[in-house]
Amino acid sequence: MGQAIDANSFAEADYRRFSERLHENLVVLKQVLADPEFGGDTRSYGAEVEFYIVDGQGRVLPCNEAILQHHKDPLLTLELNRFNLEYNLAPVYATATPFSELHRQLDTAFGALQNTAARFDGRIVPVGILPTLEPADFDPGCMTDLPRYHALTSGLKRIGSGVFKIHIDGKPPLIMQRDDVTLEGANTSFQFHYRVKNNNFARTFNAFLLATPVVLGLAANSPTVFGHRLWHETRVPLFKHSIDSRVSDSQWRQPARVSMGQGWVRESAYELFAQTVAIHPPLLPVYNDTDYQGQFDSGEIPRLDELRMHQNSVWPWLRPVYDPADGGHLRIELRALPAGPSNIDMIANAAFYVGLAEGLAPYLDNLLPAMPFGYAKYNFYRAAQFGLDARLVWPDIERHQLQEITLYSLLSRLMPVARGGLQRIGIASGEIDFYLGVVIRRLEAGRNGANWQLGCLDRLEAGGMSAQDASHAMLERYITQGSADTPVSEWALP
Repeated sequence: MGQAIDANSFAEADYRRFSERLHENLVVLKQVLADPEFGGDTRSYGAEVEFYIVDGQGRVLPCNEAILQHHKDPLLTLELNRFNLEYNLAPVYATATPFSELHRQLDTAFGALQNTAARFDGRIVPVGILPTLEPADFDPGCMTDLPRYHALTSGLKRIGSGVFKIHIDGKPPLIMQRDDVTLEGANTSFQFHYRVKNNNFARTFNAFLLATPVVLGLAANSPTVFGHRLWHETRVPLFKHSIDSRVSDSQWRQPARVSMGQGWVRESAYELFAQTVAIHPPLLPVYNDTDYQGQFDSGEIPRLDELRMHQNSVWPWLRPVYDPADGGHLRIELRALPAGPSNIDMIANAAFYVGLAEGLAPYLDNLLPAMPFGYAKYNFYRAAQFGLDARLVWPDIERHQLQEITLYSLLSRLMPVARGGLQRIGIASGEIDFYLGVVIRRLEAGRNGANWQLGCLDRLEAGGMSAQDASHAMLERYITQGSADTPVSEWALP
């Protein structure tokens, strides 16, 4: 969540002044981004991994603050609920083997964290939604006691109805109502950061928008919650519903703070920042009196703290990031992918994601006119709902028409595109072969984290286990095979 917040609640005057500061920030941001060379040509890769802490029986273990205090790693941070933590990998700069470096970091970090968690009789589990969760795990007492999270709940209630309604289709459907945001913490993600050139931001961002549904279906790993079999990537609707308290209105409704966005980017990153300010009221109005215009005029990189704070209180699945660090630069934060099943799977997903977007980018002049943005959103939700079994809409450039195609067929067709994209940005051939090989074997096996979990539950329940016992037994198999860093394509079923 980024910057520190000391207050639990704010006065109306704070919201008014914060809004004024946001508009001042935008004036300066437009000047910063008017320089096409802002941020330089440096490419970097980074990631944040959220995960659960569970006990020996696979139940949530609310000890994140104790682990953080004992572990003493500045890259480890608290998350919304007491049974979640997040680890921030150090960014990897222009290199031919960035994914291997991130993989090494992840293995080292998780090994050390497992040792620390064991001191508290705990284990860490990277999984989109923990299959053993129960409704009783979520109440105001499960929230990490930080002002930011209390202020977030208050801010969302202030702008909406104060009630968070969950309604997700499934077997059976999940229908419930909450008056806090703790269910948002049920969703743990592998969030990838990709630094991009200012003068090529729109094209790169649009390419990632186009690629996201394809990669989401490939990576799905969240098929259940509270014993309900829902979407293959249930994080997508659960995250949206768990913080959406918008009041329904017959005339119009405020855009959701969790979404695929409002359309293709036309010219620059500025559009996305200005749009966020225009359509989303402030939640966390923390401001200062820094003279950002003076900083810019004197050649400094302006911090634009209010704008960055506001960006961190809106959660599109692809989020633009303005960062004043390292000489100032832009990143794309790719938020759609779940945590898990294994480290190698997460890194392979990232490699395929970057390769596919970079491979599609040169062809966008032909692809985007044939792909209304509404279909990109449609693809995203179908991929989340059905995973590898999804059928997506995709442009057939040769016939100049849209077609519905299975995700399997589309992935097979796009694999050479992803390979070409990775080659184009200078990734070593051995690196490409290794991580795309993980993806190819997943396709050959027809198995990602979501359908492995569902298949495992089917077999355990067919063998006579109750649904609850099957969820716990499945989680133990998940932990064992994931901890060995075995790709999910090779995971055994009972």
